Amino acid sequence: MVASWYRARGYDFTITSSTAFDHKWIPERNIYDTIDAAVDNIFNNYLSRPNVKQPILTQYCDGRQVSCPGLMTQWGSKSLGDQGYTPIQILRNFYGNSIYINSTEEISGIPSSYPGAALRTGSRGNSVRTIQQQLNVISTAYPRIPKVAEDGIFGTGTEDAVQEFQKIFNLTPDGVVGFNTWYKISAIYVAVSRIAEYA
Repeated sequence: MVASWYRARGYDFTITSSTAFDHKWIPERNIYDTIDAAVDNIFNNYLSRPNVKQPILTQYCDGRQVSCPGLMTQWGSKSLGDQGYTPIQILRNFYGNSIYINSTEEISGIPSSYPGAALRTGSRGNSVRTIQQQLNVISTAYPRIPKVAEDGIFGTGTEDAVQEFQKIFNLTPDGVVGFNTWYKISAIYVAVSRIAEYA
């Protein structure tokens, strides 16, 4: 059972699978491409209020089969979106004007966070070297991605490797390492590295 899996490994929490408390990933469950893209774009965003350090949990219900007074509803959000409300306007409609959408530069659980600006032909430095190193590791599992020199210089070889990576993982194949490509490379690098550890 999912709940006991965490406790048995020394964690002091339980995954309930109730949206009143938490959410869980269900392996092999279908997801929609649009949802996948949205999550990739906003996963470093969080909600906060002034003078409150921790992120705000915003619970919701569907608003049709389940009523949740004072909380956001899926169908209420859709209705507001259809009227042209922006995401922050929708959130403030449910949670008040003091709520804000913030984003974090640092993401834990990955080798290094996005450098803050896209990497492209002509870029130089440690962030370029990081991408080159990660692409070389990934290429062991995805040989269509060409090996590149780990010299910290974003040349045509690095651009070609990035484009091939983007094609394989359904990203816009522009050869530029923007926010989405950076974190996709990081995620695949971590996955490939872990597989190699167990081989």
